[in-house]
Amino acid sequence: MAAGQCLLLLCMAASVVLQARAQPDSKGFITLDCGFTGETGYAGVGDTTVLPDNGEFTDNVGTSHNISAEYVTQSMAKSWYNVRSFAAGVRNCYTLRSLVSGLKYIVRARFKYGNYDGLDLHPVFDLYIGVNYWHTVNISRPEEVLIVEATVVVPDDFLQVCLVNTGAGTPFISGLDLRPLKKTLYPQVTAAQGLTLVDRINFGPTNESLIVRYPDDPHDRIWFTWVDTVTWAEISTTQTVQTLPVEDLYQAPSAVLQTAITPRNVSGNILLTWSSKPTPMDPSPGYIFILHFAELQALPAKAVRELRVNVNDKPWFNFDYTYNLSIEATSNATLPPFINAAEVFTVFPTTNLGTDSQDVSAITAIKAKYLVKKNWMGDPCAPKTMAWDRLTCSYGAVGSHPRITNVSLSSSGLNGDILSSFTNLTAVQYLDLSNNNLTGSIPDALSQLPLLTVLDLSGNQLNGSIPSGLLKRIQDGSMDLRYGNNPNLCTDVNSCQMHAKKNSKLALYIAAPAVLLVLIVSVTVLLICLRKPKKQDTNEGSMHNSITPPNETSHVDSDSSLQRLESRHFTHKELQKITDNFQRVLGRGGFG
Repeated sequence: MAAGQCLLLLCMAASVVLQARAQPDSKGFITLDCGFTGETGYAGVGDTTVLPDNGEFTDNVGTSHNISAEYVTQSMAKSWYNVRSFAAGVRNCYTLRSLVSGLKYIVRARFKYGNYDGLDLHPVFDLYIGVNYWHTVNISRPEEVLIVEATVVVPDDFLQVCLVNTGAGTPFISGLDLRPLKKTLYPQVTAAQGLTLVDRINFGPTNESLIVRYPDDPHDRIWFTWVDTVTWAEISTTQTVQTLPVEDLYQAPSAVLQTAITPRNVSGNILLTWSSKPTPMDPSPGYIFILHFAELQALPAKAVRELRVNVNDKPWFNFDYTYNLSIEATSNATLPPFINAAEVFTVFPTTNLGTDSQDVSAITAIKAKYLVKKNWMGDPCAPKTMAWDRLTCSYGAVGSHPRITNVSLSSSGLNGDILSSFTNLTAVQYLDLSNNNLTGSIPDALSQLPLLTVLDLSGNQLNGSIPSGLLKRIQDGSMDLRYGNNPNLCTDVNSCQMHAKKNSKLALYIAAPAVLLVLIVSVTVLLICLRKPKKQDTNEGSMHNSITPPNETSHVDSDSSLQRLESRHFTHKELQKITDNFQRVLGRGGFG
């Protein structure tokens, strides 16, 4: 809250004794044991389950530790045994998802240093809810237990709780809780401001260790007991106390309203004191006091209980750093004052806006796809001093969301195709994806980014042709496209076809010699086979080189006989005999 502004608001809730009603469902609770790395969770308060912290809420950032054994006690809950610390990076965040946008939630962070690192330090660091400062954690003793609680409106379907290293020690956390609230509760909580809990007190019980929470409080608010039996007398009832449904905007649980205190001196007052704690981030904090009253006694006839509430002896407003809140009986009262419970809050602004939701979705998908290991935690652009590395954002007028205008992921080890989520960064002007191992084609949708003036895709393994939309942007001078050192990328369809023909010719040049070699080998083998000598019958006196297969009739083909006769040599005597002393002419006659 700005310096010089101080808000002190007093709210009172009236209650009556009514019949019991059904217990609300606890669906929507998230209870996280930060640093506990078991495979499954374990039973928490009531029917709740405590979830392990295996890195899914922090993108596997941070390290788990056990607190020192000397700070572990038998009565200590299991959720205090571990912490998760964040030695690297300025900002590290837990992201809680699947929430209801616009709903109010109680966010509770728990811390116990317990000398987990053996250094016996006293770390100091900041907490942010989303992009808005929440609280400064200041641990002064190893055994100290600190619970920081806020009630806020969640603008999206997720909530980020961030630990910011301010240079005064390594941030750590023991546990994180999230509890949904009805929209009608705590009307002081709006989209513009949240409430940080200072104290929540249950008056009346005499057992200091008594704590009321879920399931007695369906919203799992934690009510601590304030005991002073010397000064105050207890009033109590065993009946169920139910708040009036129309008038009550805070719904204190019956278990808290069943007890109250009143001064032992019937003419005395009830005095409650709180100290203001200004911080550099909020030098003049505003406070809200919520006082809960429920009449638990049957009053005699004509009895009057009438109260007046003052702050520092002044009604309602005060600018001192110490608040003395007194509850007094009025002059008309016949009974002393009383009170059942009280809640005290400081106000913190939530007017800082996060990055445009479409930009957040796109860059988060890019981070997940390419496993970006840079310090990409929390909101991409806000606060401005914590914007993500390699991103440039624009910050417009008050009330407008920052936009991502420059993404420089050169030499970032990106693998795979160009994710379509890049086309959802509609305010981007400069996109540098050079010198990575991107493959596949260039999405034509990139040409539809209206403000994109430089697109650097050089030094990758992209293929196919440059989309026509991008070529048009190049031609009209609205975009500088850099695509060198992509061996398989061509500028248009024709060059791609030429590239394909070139590849085909290259394949032919390689294949033709191989086919020729195979043909030569085959012909050589065939010739060798044909030139091998055939086996012949060498029986003497045989005139013919033929073998008659068994069981077949031997015959002489006339054509083959003639061929054998044409190749036979005759003596002179044989010719004289055949031609009848050369009187018969061979080749004439009916069979000639």
